Amino acid sequence: MPHYHKLGEIPRVKHTTFYKPDGKSLYREELVSSKGFSGIYSTKYHYHLPTKILRVKELDLHKDVAWPEAPVLYYHCFTDKKQTPGDFIRSRNVFLQNEHCTMATAHISEDTEDFYRNAYGNEYVFVHYGSGTFKSDYGEIPFIAGDQFIIPRAVTHQFKFDDYSAKNKLLIVESDTAFEIPRHYMCEYGQLSENAPYSERDFKLPENLQSIDESGEFRIIVKMGKRYFEHIMPDHPYGVVGWDGFLYPYAFNIKDYHPKVGRIHLPPPVHLAFTTQHFILCNFVPRLFDFYPGAIPAPYFHSNVDSDEVLYYVEGDFMSRTGVEEGSITLHPGGMPHGPQPGKTESSVGAKETKEYAVMVDTFAPLLATTNVRDTIDKEYAKSWLSGD
Repeated sequence: MPHYHKLGEIPRVKHTTFYKPDGKSLYREELVSSKGFSGIYSTKYHYHLPTKILRVKELDLHKDVAWPEAPVLYYHCFTDKKQTPGDFIRSRNVFLQNEHCTMATAHISEDTEDFYRNAYGNEYVFVHYGSGTFKSDYGEIPFIAGDQFIIPRAVTHQFKFDDYSAKNKLLIVESDTAFEIPRHYMCEYGQLSENAPYSERDFKLPENLQSIDESGEFRIIVKMGKRYFEHIMPDHPYGVVGWDGFLYPYAFNIKDYHPKVGRIHLPPPVHLAFTTQHFILCNFVPRLFDFYPGAIPAPYFHSNVDSDEVLYYVEGDFMSRTGVEEGSITLHPGGMPHGPQPGKTESSVGAKETKEYAVMVDTFAPLLATTNVRDTIDKEYAKSWLSGD
């Protein structure tokens, strides 16, 4: 996160004595740092030692869904056709993956008292449907549909939905490197610049630090790569009396993204929202179309020779695609040309605006489709360009 935040009680000087109200016992200081003490960090103060653990066991969660014989071609799949009942941890289904990234959806139908921590991965979580409260040891963030969470690795957290009988759905993109705000969106001092598509006031920061001093048995589901473990802790995971720093979870709603408009069609990087070392993530939102005489608003055909292009369709009128629905995913592999389906280029001429919302992920390493893609695929999509010329 590009700016400093703090909650709760912290000592005036870090790495010094910070006594509990009894004046004898110390709060336990924990530095949460990135990039080997060279990146952003936060300092937390716990009621108890954060290293205390009662027992550990490995869990058999989320079977391997690799589809090694998947052909390399254009894909369209319907994620709503693959729903696993459960909580925000156990209902996840992975559709695309490579060594640096996974893309999954989750249809949440149940609550859980379990806590979740991704020890090896950073997570981008898009709330497609539902509302509630995100809880972590950094505090709480109320959420609504459209909110995009950036959850740094090793943050212990929960998603609590308001109504489990309603439709609740998440898109989860996991990365082995941090989600960061693009450097060119910030000035040399770290403040977001005037030409950035969002500002600091658009971000939802943790609030209402719970500071729970409670003993018992608390289960944290810890994801370590493709393995899952149950850690039973003797103290409540939210037993933090205060913290400060730059490393913490936050949210940003896709409807607060301010798009750029050009005289002629602008390429996808103009919609950039977040970067990682191995892929970028963009927000497509309603915007005015190009205004040069004769400009074609629909994207031109193009080959991304260095990246695979994925679109997750959220809502609205999807200008360059036919047959897609809310929750559809399309994958266009690198090195293969792609573009509007027949008739979409012509129908876009003269259009004044688009009202679509979508999340795009461009990876620099090839993505592999899983059996969840195989089971929800639009079998005619790869042939959908045959009817026009």
